[in-house]
Amino acid sequence: MAQVFRALREAMSKVRTFEEADLDDVANLFQRLLRKTSQPANDDLRSYFRQIFLDNARPEPAFRSRVHLRDDGSVSGFIGVLPVSMQFKDRQILALDCGSFVSDDRDVDPFAGARLLRDVLSGPQDLSFTETANDISTEMWKSMRATVLGSYSLGWLRILRPASFAIEAATNHMRALKVMRPFGHAFDGVLSRALGPSSWLGYERTPGKADAFLTEPISDSDFAELLPGLLTQYAIRPVWSNGQLEAMLQHATRKRNYGERHQRAVKNRGGKIIGLYLLYGNKGDIGRTVQVVSEPGLESIVIDCLLRDASALGLVAIRGASQPSIIQAMIGKKCAFVPSAATIVHTHDRELLEALKSGQAFINGLVGEGWTRFIGDRFE
Repeated sequence: MAQVFRALREAMSKVRTFEEADLDDVANLFQRLLRKTSQPANDDLRSYFRQIFLDNARPEPAFRSRVHLRDDGSVSGFIGVLPVSMQFKDRQILALDCGSFVSDDRDVDPFAGARLLRDVLSGPQDLSFTETANDISTEMWKSMRATVLGSYSLGWLRILRPASFAIEAATNHMRALKVMRPFGHAFDGVLSRALGPSSWLGYERTPGKADAFLTEPISDSDFAELLPGLLTQYAIRPVWSNGQLEAMLQHATRKRNYGERHQRAVKNRGGKIIGLYLLYGNKGDIGRTVQVVSEPGLESIVIDCLLRDASALGLVAIRGASQPSIIQAMIGKKCAFVPSAATIVHTHDRELLEALKSGQAFINGLVGEGWTRFIGDRFE
């Protein structure tokens, strides 16, 4: 009998494109299931859902966000879709970033999320991907023959001030421990003298090739102009329309949970720019990178400059998402690699899949949803 009721429920449920009338329901789902709060969504969050998923949506239904409806017509799930124009070798392809993914009623209708995802993946796009899959959504993707990209699914961490880092990490779980923060600096001084510069913990600037390179703040327009030229080594890379990347960077100015934004270019003393990075964090924070890019072969120098700046800013550690191009350069720089949200791809194109699996794609961060306010900002 239970199977009969389940079959009836599935027959009466529906997946359709996201519409203006769904804003309240979807924003409240996001607030309750992802933000973990019982407070209803406010105007700021609703407005942002409209701006990201409706105002700039493509006209084709297959390339738009979806909602899952209960048999009474109410919304029980949502998957946000952001189309990304990309180049694969000498041809243009269309990718769909399937990021914001929420599904309610798992006890009553455990397959609602799978139906949402299946509806998107069955479209005519060349590639579907996500960079924010948790354990549950990862299993859904894998059940539909998607591929987890291990080298894109690692988080990296570089501890700069070990005592302060331990206090800051503990404070995230026990707010009362923030009274210990003033003692962290003193403890770090003791540890630095005791452990020395060769210790895996801590950071001490040492002479090296990076000394011949400088960093300087860079505007959104200049960052947007320079970034495509640093991506030509990737077989799969984004093709942003005029003004699109600059607009994305303007969204990325607001990540108040992460702290102050530090958007910088790395250049040699002759003025040639060889790398860019986008970093967030206030003094005493664990900093977060959204993007680190470099000319081929100069990744190690860009990372050294990033670590140097992070230490000068007073950050206690720095973390970010991995890219195959920078993993090798991080070896020997006392970085730890830990499992993070999974990056998963789905495509029927075997050549495209092999290129993705071999690390030839520039995805995640600015090719994903890392630039949006959904990650790292408050809606007030």
